[in-house]
Amino acid sequence: MAHPGSLIRPADGSRPAIDPALRPQSPLRELFAPLDQLLACGGDARIDLDPATRRNAYGCSPAPAPEIPGFSSCTASTISLRGYEAASRARDALMSSAMLHGLVECFDDRVEAMRGELKALLGLDHTATEIVFTSSGTDAQLVALAIACALLGDDLVSVIAASDQTGTGTAFTARGLHFGARSANGVVATRGAPIAGLGPVRSIGLRLRDTDGRIRSPSAMDAETLDIVESAVAQGARVMLEAMDCSKLGHTGPSDRCLAEIATRWPGRVQIVIDACQARLGNRRIAALLDRGFMVLLTGSKYFAGPAFSGAVLLPVQLAQAVGTLPRLAPGLADYLGRSDWPQRWQALRAQFPAEPNFGQWLRWEAALEEIRAYAAVPAKVRRDVVRQLGDDFARLIAASPSARLLPPQFPAGRGDEFARPTIFAFTLHSDGHPLSLAECRALHRALAEGTVDHAPCLLGQPVGWGGRHDDAVAALRLCISARHIIDIHADAGARDLIVADAAAAMATLEALLRQPSVSTDNAAKEHHVH
Repeated sequence: MAHPGSLIRPADGSRPAIDPALRPQSPLRELFAPLDQLLACGGDARIDLDPATRRNAYGCSPAPAPEIPGFSSCTASTISLRGYEAASRARDALMSSAMLHGLVECFDDRVEAMRGELKALLGLDHTATEIVFTSSGTDAQLVALAIACALLGDDLVSVIAASDQTGTGTAFTARGLHFGARSANGVVATRGAPIAGLGPVRSIGLRLRDTDGRIRSPSAMDAETLDIVESAVAQGARVMLEAMDCSKLGHTGPSDRCLAEIATRWPGRVQIVIDACQARLGNRRIAALLDRGFMVLLTGSKYFAGPAFSGAVLLPVQLAQAVGTLPRLAPGLADYLGRSDWPQRWQALRAQFPAEPNFGQWLRWEAALEEIRAYAAVPAKVRRDVVRQLGDDFARLIAASPSARLLPPQFPAGRGDEFARPTIFAFTLHSDGHPLSLAECRALHRALAEGTVDHAPCLLGQPVGWGGRHDDAVAALRLCISARHIIDIHADAGARDLIVADAAAAMATLEALLRQPSVSTDNAAKEHHVH
């Protein structure tokens, strides 16, 4: 199929080379492909399915698998039956309208309508805020950088908070570099090579852990952030500061007070971007961040448990107006985004992007929107109660596990919604009194996801490492609460017992796997070879 993700376009911008065997008779014919196949296209290599398991790099399937418990929303989730059916209905509706009015036009109109639906679900002003869709949170970071460069100028420094607890692609996107061997639009790239018109950008990473592996205090993070931004501005540079709303382990930083001071001291010289890709924040907070003039990066595929990958950049009114007047952005962005990803009213800017529909990204967002709708229908008190109850359950299960040690859960300050309590529960595993390394935890994570003769498969959040030269001396696995858990419990109070039982079974399986040296040793060796 010649959809984005299978269409191979040389990075020099010349005419794409398409395998004749994959060239369809008409673009509409692509929509007749199996839904599973469509949901797994239009992304970078991370979305590709393993031929043997039919799962992507995160162990997730493009088809519902309700028999596999999922506690992996901090990484990625398998699509739910609810989301899958929504994607199927959306595909059928587009087919019907496209045969009457044209595929590209109908697709563009549907994505624009989705933009309005997402604004409504997030409680945002339909006319003030704008949304740019992307195929992942990593791609959203590229959009944020491109916008910051266009508005602030080429002498830009990107400052990335919690650089040791964000996505691995951030080390590349923060510098305007290709983060993989293939873009969402199917462009062959060299990882680490500059994106046309964007990279390389000077970038500074601010770590949450010090050189000894200890979590730094919020005041230390604030002080370093202010010092680095002030120094960069004093040297004549402009700054894009990417703050962390919720890291892989649930941390935030710098503080809201620090961000407010930076915005007040250096208006027009510093653009603040909030990495909220975990989506573990309420609508009021999103609105407040936008009101301060910050860009917000979001996904439908983390907390909301939509299928990976689906990203978005939320732009406040001031930035939306400024971006809408730009004639173009970095030309290399056309490798990653299509015309429909941009609001229809930005006609001049849209013209630089390919008109071909990205069916995979669209369908994944259709599924994610269905999850967000279902979540929005749950009363706020129920959400808070379920997060508290499940959180207590998960913490208790981890504490009861002989080999597990719960990391201190994070309680974000000043939040009165369900996210005032933690939804990510990270824990280390210990053998002979020593914490397991990143390679060992990856091996256990893979064994748990694949299942064994004696143990059913289960998805946990991928391990996060720290310590040592390569942040791999120690690692933590993650047991996560997602919107899907809350939706299910609201629909059936008995679902909580089933969810807790599944989590208990996962912890018991990890204990059993730890007692099988061949599993951890052999798989750790494989992980070391791969990574």
